[in-house]
Amino acid sequence: MKPIDDLNNVAKAKLLHELFPQEIPAFIQFVENMCLTIQEEADRQRTQWNNGLFTFDFWLSLVAEAQRKIQRYQAKLPHNASLFADQLFDGYLSVFLIHCLTLYTTVQQHPNRQFVLAVELLFTC
Repeated sequence: MKPIDDLNNVAKAKLLHELFPQEIPAFIQFVENMCLTIQEEADRQRTQWNNGLFTFDFWLSLVAEAQRKIQRYQAKLPHNASLFADQLFDGYLSVFLIHCLTLYTTVQQHPNRQFVLAVELLFTC
């Protein structure tokens, strides 16, 4: 296995899935719900947007892409670590998914402390 500093987001997501496969279905559902919420509240969120790295329209495009991929691969994502990682954590889409992981484990106060620590180790350190 490579040192953690040499892992890209796809490799980190694959490892997370392999370590915690039981957590993935609920996380995918959370992402789907996030996508719907962001799209439903787009007008309000657009007025409050202050991210200097991305425009709100680009953020919405990431949300739509995540939603499309989840719908397309929904039955397979919970069971296939490579597909989960390749489809959801590659390129700019990983920014949205990492944001969702962070919210899922912190704001939601996820009960599996090991999963929370793994997310922190892999994606926020």
